[in-house]
Amino acid sequence: MTDVLRWLYDASIPVAGYQLQWLELIGVVFGLASAILGMRRRVWAWPIGIIGNVLLFFVYISATFDAGDRTPLFGQSGRQIFFILTSAYGWWRWRQVRRGSGGDASAPAITPRWATMRERVGLVVVWLVGVAAVQWVFFTIGAGWPAPRWYYWCDAWIFMGSMLATYAMARGWNEFWLAWIAVDLVGVPLLWNAQRVPTAVLYAFYSGFVIYGFLVWVRATRTERGRGDRVEDEAVVG
Repeated sequence: MTDVLRWLYDASIPVAGYQLQWLELIGVVFGLASAILGMRRRVWAWPIGIIGNVLLFFVYISATFDAGDRTPLFGQSGRQIFFILTSAYGWWRWRQVRRGSGGDASAPAITPRWATMRERVGLVVVWLVGVAAVQWVFFTIGAGWPAPRWYYWCDAWIFMGSMLATYAMARGWNEFWLAWIAVDLVGVPLLWNAQRVPTAVLYAFYSGFVIYGFLVWVRATRTERGRGDRVEDEAVVG
């Protein structure tokens, strides 16, 4: 088993002059599968996403400490840990809501809705305050790496946005798709700058999928919201 893990960690595919690790590719595929299941509101989106997060953590943490002349990936590696924690919450919440609706495995786990104005303001405030704090932490840790100051602001933006998007998904808010779009607008160029070109291309493709997923959830909000409110409110408090 150890030999297999080591092979996955070391093996790579040459893509346009870049060595794409098998571990990175598999992690991204798991992430895409999780996103597809999330769009369909299936509980399995969470455990599958967690597997992808674990794989990508090892990819990005190795890139950070073996960065050489490349910029470190503190936010990309660190956010995988918080993804796992937030995804565990989302997994629990969607299961609770499903139990409250009768446990029908063929039905979507939740009914999406728009966040209230208070919830939206809370997301924005936490995002902005978090970016200011996290960029300072990343800069302090990575002061010895050859990364420009703006890089840490961008990395912090991705870090906080990813956390809040995952939390909003767990709550069933349509805005989580919009948060992912805001993350990808910064994340794709940053990954390209960090010389992780295939991953940047994959996330650019993912951005198109996010727009489609947003439209799917908005449509579900219009058609399902009335009959889903009472079930979710009774199943989960807070």
